[in-house]
Amino acid sequence: MSFMLLMELLGTYTLSPDATIPIDRGGIWPDWRAEGRSSNEENDQEESETAELEAAVIEQIHNKCDPALTPAQLKRFIKTATGNRAHPLRQAAKYVAKGSRSPAESLLYGMFYLPHAYGGFNCRALKGGIILNHRINFSPRASHVASGMPYAICDAYIPAASTDMEYNGIVHELENSRIHDDKRNNGMQAMGIRVLAINREQMRDIPALEAIAQSLFKYAHTRFRYQIQGYRPRQEALLNGLRAAIGLPPA
Repeated sequence: MSFMLLMELLGTYTLSPDATIPIDRGGIWPDWRAEGRSSNEENDQEESETAELEAAVIEQIHNKCDPALTPAQLKRFIKTATGNRAHPLRQAAKYVAKGSRSPAESLLYGMFYLPHAYGGFNCRALKGGIILNHRINFSPRASHVASGMPYAICDAYIPAASTDMEYNGIVHELENSRIHDDKRNNGMQAMGIRVLAINREQMRDIPALEAIAQSLFKYAHTRFRYQIQGYRPRQEALLNGLRAAIGLPPA
């Protein structure tokens, strides 16, 4: 919870006020049960409702805004946070980054950046780590390949792997968005940058995320190796903890 809260404060989005209270109280948002739907309906109906819920919530109806905190302000604030109750906040502050544009980007960043001990895939070990919303200016040739597009913004850029991880939510499934993405990705490839698109299904599939992490380390010419035992339960706990912090049900 602390990690995702700080990511939101450093990012350029904020959750809807309607989401904050139910999430803070351990619920999910929106909660279909609160709308009078029975939790004892047939399994296929529940699965359908859950799919609808995730489709809505993973995009998280959120508002674009300026960051509430700069990294320097966060650093000063953390110095004043003392006592055992502030320990999770101090730990989370070591790993957060500025510039996230959505809850889904914060979730993506957390799973890939955090150390193995917390259940992440430890991409922070790669030189340059992960840079959120990094701008790539296209060369003239790449711009022509991209039908005149002058630059691209990477959701999560991994310099050591020359790779851009893109979270493709619902909006990317629309035809106009697919055309834009194709042009953009062609330009990125012309710049020598790989694009790994991650969809909603993969963002709740730990083996799929692990395979992507292994690919990133391979592209960076670095061996992917777990530094702890019992890493899978930690990954499951982290993924579900990050999801709960933005109102998503467990994976």
